[in-house]
Amino acid sequence: MATKAEASKENVLKTAKEQGVKFIRLWFTDILGFLKSVAITVEELERVLDRGIGFDGSSIEGFARIDESDMVAMPDPDTFCMLPWRPAEHTVARMFCDILKPGGEPFEGDPRYILKMNLKRAADLGYTFYVGPELEFFYFKDAVSPEPLDQGGYFDLTPADVSTDMRRETILAIEEMGLKVEFAHHEVAPSQHEIDLRYTEALKMADGVMTYRLVVKQVAQKFGVYATFMPKPVSGINGNGMHVHQSLFKGERNAFFDKNDDCHLSKIGKGYMAGLLKHAPEITAITNQWVNSYKRLIPGYEAPCYISWARRNRSDLIRIPQYEPGKEYATRLEYRSPDPACNPYLVFAVMLAAGLEGIEKGYELPAPVEENVFEMAEDERQRRGIETLPGSLSEAILLTEDSELVRKALGDHLFNSFIKNKKIEWDLYRTQVTDYELKRYLPIL
Repeated sequence: MATKAEASKENVLKTAKEQGVKFIRLWFTDILGFLKSVAITVEELERVLDRGIGFDGSSIEGFARIDESDMVAMPDPDTFCMLPWRPAEHTVARMFCDILKPGGEPFEGDPRYILKMNLKRAADLGYTFYVGPELEFFYFKDAVSPEPLDQGGYFDLTPADVSTDMRRETILAIEEMGLKVEFAHHEVAPSQHEIDLRYTEALKMADGVMTYRLVVKQVAQKFGVYATFMPKPVSGINGNGMHVHQSLFKGERNAFFDKNDDCHLSKIGKGYMAGLLKHAPEITAITNQWVNSYKRLIPGYEAPCYISWARRNRSDLIRIPQYEPGKEYATRLEYRSPDPACNPYLVFAVMLAAGLEGIEKGYELPAPVEENVFEMAEDERQRRGIETLPGSLSEAILLTEDSELVRKALGDHLFNSFIKNKKIEWDLYRTQVTDYELKRYLPIL
């Protein structure tokens, strides 16, 4: 009798033949969350499913030094699906890959492997980790200047225009690739949109986020415009966030739910949330990895910068969505600081690691902050012990560099590569002379 892996491979070969697939793109992700791809023809599919395909790891950001550069991309047959935007006469499919060393061992710099290891830690404790991200993005006329396509606002029903058509076509393409969309709408800022994916297991969702981002950009390109997940492309308006709804299940039961609690949140759920709150500063370089990310995390634009939680207040770092009777499975928390330009594999890994730490070590959950924390006086925030997220990439790097939790979650190889890369980015940024400086200082100094 065939094993599950053998059955999956046979199903891929059968589907490829039935669908007339000519090319298969093998996808994987570097440490910064950029999608990498190599294409094979269908004639090579069976061999590559068995042996993978070799590539030069030293050319991939954060992977390997030149003297240890041989890597193997091994396709995951469970991720096989068609690319809906390709012409029917040249049908193209894709599979995500796990990165292996030449001897077949998992490569410790592969973000997908890092998430798998953290999910195994949860599984060993009896948990399955579910996530449901809300990714925001902008449509601009081109990639040169952030000129919007519309002036709509939150939930606006704009007349039929190119943005509406693109969003509809994007949803159809996303669903053709096996992801479930819960809803979509216009966001607060002009030309800003959001398409929310239905929650699922974290590894499938990390693959889904990578797919989602490519589909959004691909459809926009088809319409002759540019889509961006840049955290803060325009000053003075809201930036792009990726709020992550998350919960732990034990079998079919939501481990976060407690019918007798005021928030309907169990001891496990509260410990998990306490872990996220305590470790939030040190995981922020992962959830918000770009210099530009910190232009979004400022007061006044619906993005959190204070470390607090609440049931109804949307100014907090963590929000507990309102419980609906009969929907115990939907009990969850919403972590609101990440942005959609992150590496989702690493973000889900460090959030899970922080939450499990809170559960295992019995962290005490602070009191909720239902008032608008942005409008609270500074001395009141200090009195209540409300701390802040890092205010810049430089601050975030220093906190992450000292974090044993993040080092353990990412492993030494990826941790060191990530810190090194981010330090280089900060140095490049801080030595630039910006337009702001020229406009402000050149005429007067």
